[in-house]
Formats: sequence, C-alpha cells, structure tokens
Amino acid sequence: MRKTARASLRSFLLITLSLFAINANASIAFNVPLGTADAFAVLAGSAVTNTGPSTLNGNLAATSITGFPPGTVVGTIHSGDAEATAALSDLTTAYGAATAQACGTNLSGQDLGGLTLLPGVYCFSSSAQLTGALKLDALGDPNSIFLFQITSTLTTATNSEVSFINGGQGGGLFWQVGSSATLGTGTAFTGNLLALTSITLNAGANIQCGRALAQNGSVTMDTNDISVNTAGCETTNGSTVPEPGTSAQLGVGLLLSAIAYGSRKFRRG
Repeated sequence: MRKTARASLRSFLLITLSLFAINANASIAFNVPLGTADAFAVLAGSAVTNTGPSTLNGNLAATSITGFPPGTVVGTIHSGDAEATAALSDLTTAYGAATAQACGTNLSGQDLGGLTLLPGVYCFSSSAQLTGALKLDALGDPNSIFLFQITSTLTTATNSEVSFINGGQGGGLFWQVGSSATLGTGTAFTGNLLALTSITLNAGANIQCGRALAQNGSVTMDTNDISVNTAGCETTNGSTVPEPGTSAQLGVGLLLSAIAYGSRKFRRG
C-alpha cells in the first residue's frame, strides 16, 4: 500500500509541478510605465508624416506634424509644447525600463509567425521578423504582460497579425525596438511599439489597443488606424506590477493540495 501511495503522490506532484512551471513565466515580465506617454497614440522625437485618411484614437505629438488632415485625431495634437516634451521624457524612461528587464526566452533567428507564446520576456540579439500570425496566450489573465526586446529592427510582412487568446489585452504588450520598426501593408498589429529611432506604417497597417512611440526619430503613416482606447487597453497601463496570473495561482493551489492529499494517503497506507 505504501508503494502505491508513493507512486500516486509522485505522479500527482509531477503533473502539478508541470502545470506550475508552464504558468510561472507569467510573473517574469513586469509592466512598463508609460507615464504621460500613455495618452498618445503616436509620439515622435522629430516628425510625424501622414498620407491618406488615417485615424488616431489618442493624442498626437512631434516637433513637426504634416498630413492632419486628411488624417483625423480623436484627441489632442501637441507640436513641440510642454506636454509633448513631458511625454517624450516619460517615453525615454519607459524604454529604459523595458530594456532593463531580464530576458526570459531568446528567440534570435526565429520568425515570430506561427508561434503561440505565453506571458514573459522574449529577446532577439539582432532583428526580429513577423511573417504570418503570432498568437499570445494570456492563460486567462487579463493583466498578463508580454515584452519583446529587439536589439535592432522589427519588420512585419504584408498582412501579418498579432492577436491574443485566452483573455489577453494589448495594453500589456510591449515591443522595445533598438533601432526602427516597419509594419508591412495590411498588418494587424497589437501593443505598444517603443522604437529608439523611427516607425514606419505602410498602407493599411493598423495598431489596435496600442501605440506608435518613436523616441528620437519620426513616425511615417499611410492610411492607418491606431487606437489606445480599444476595450481592455486601460487594464495594465501604468506602473503597477501585475498580480500573479490566475493559472499560476491555480498551480500553487494544486501543488499544496497534492502535498496534503499525498501525505494523508501515505500515512493511511
């Protein structure tokens, strides 16, 4: 009976520990504090240039702004004023906070297309490419955080897509790009794009529940929609570190239950 009890306890613990290990990665990534930059759909250290009927749901700021109209801003336009200066300063702080986080998984050399990833910090030693669809599994936690640290450029192919499954929200998704980012034609992008230099959105590339924030360079647009106010965006923006994910908490609960159950059964055996 004791051997049977030991075997049952061992199996139960292995299963529970596996579940916990899978979900423990949710606590690795910490939220990136955007500060006053949180209110901006597009923010650039130099110029913003737009072609076509783009729509920004959020504020817009740069030292030089052209193309609005025909572009529309559902928010406030700031051109070289105090609000723009403060937002750029907070963007610099946010960028530094993003780069300071420890890499959880190195994806260097891999295309993001076709992957399904859990919350955490993912890094690229050089450039990153998205061809096709990237799915982000939030494990049922609306406060889950995803951070991509990219040393040089980020490029998406035509009609690429970033989407969430199991409860994720774009407010908790950050792309830290060491140089410039280019979103290909028709890309359906999600999250906060923080580029050290410039950002280019080709025709029809949209950012839902996110931002295009270029620290030192320009943002170039062509008939794009960018929204900071899509449902759920506000949940994880700010400086608060999220609570552990629901799945991780469940894993801890299962682990403790397994230990208690196994101990009772072992004593009875």
